Amino acid sequence: MTGRDVYIRSAASALPGPPVDNAALARRLGMDALWEQWVDVFIGTASRHLALDLESGEVTGTLAELAAEAGRSALAAAGTGPQEVDAVVLATATPDRLMPATVNIAADRLGIDGVRTFQLQSGCSGAVQALDLARQLLISGSAETVLVLGGDVIARFFDVERDLRTAAPAELVNYVLFGDAAGAAVLSTRPAPGAALLRHVFTRLVGLGREPGAVLEWFGPADRDAERPAATEDYKAIEKHVPEMTEEVLEELLDAAGWAPEDVDVLLPPQLSGRMTGLITERLALPAAQPVTCVDQVGNCGNAIVFLQLERALAGALGPGRRAVGVSVESSKWIKAGFALEGR
Repeated sequence: MTGRDVYIRSAASALPGPPVDNAALARRLGMDALWEQWVDVFIGTASRHLALDLESGEVTGTLAELAAEAGRSALAAAGTGPQEVDAVVLATATPDRLMPATVNIAADRLGIDGVRTFQLQSGCSGAVQALDLARQLLISGSAETVLVLGGDVIARFFDVERDLRTAAPAELVNYVLFGDAAGAAVLSTRPAPGAALLRHVFTRLVGLGREPGAVLEWFGPADRDAERPAATEDYKAIEKHVPEMTEEVLEELLDAAGWAPEDVDVLLPPQLSGRMTGLITERLALPAAQPVTCVDQVGNCGNAIVFLQLERALAGALGPGRRAVGVSVESSKWIKAGFALEGR
């Protein structure tokens, strides 16, 4: 191996509070048993963690806190101290504030200083964009160790006081799809036992002429009373486009890595919802691949979800010589992303 090989030495995650199941969510939102059954059957997500007290509606945690917790765990798992980190990259669609950048607050909490920091504004595939940026820094020789963070706190966009029985489906679906979390990974040019070689990674904007599939608004003093909802999701468009995009990503990953479908031992599929993830996994038809999925228990955690999958894969599924592919699709303006790993 050369000094330009890039390894994921560790991955970790942080979840806020206890899991919130569908029954608890239905009670708080004033929904009936039929709605709860709809969530169970058609969404397939059983629980999620929220940085929000459902009873009071108060936010109980920040992205910076979660990112620092995940980063601290990832650094410890990699046997890496804060002083060894050459750069920090954070991907999120929901920064705590416009300024200061959440990546810098998280770095401060971790005791990291005097390094380059980057914050990428993106939906789910931002996590792969962050891995891509970190990989480029390492390949160039300008860094030896990069801490990559990703996460979202989406619950603060929820209005738990309103009567959701009259909400449009594009707004209502967000309350059941999403959870809050942060994740982290330590990337390095130095191999280590249990690490994974990052064979290939790519991200590509494919949104030309496509309507946004998801929208998160930013409300300032001048428009905070606007009647438009803070968060909307075109779930029908997502159901239509994400499976076909996932197939396209997989084909490109296999071609770049020189692998056949039967060579893939581990699959990290898009984590949209429990039901959608299951359908996509079946559609990809990788005969020997063990799926790594967690969305049914933690919800769609945006930019954290890839790191939750990596944490699980590195803990057991991705042993020496085993090959993995991961796919992520960002639906707000449609970005395809993927990566290929090989256990070491």
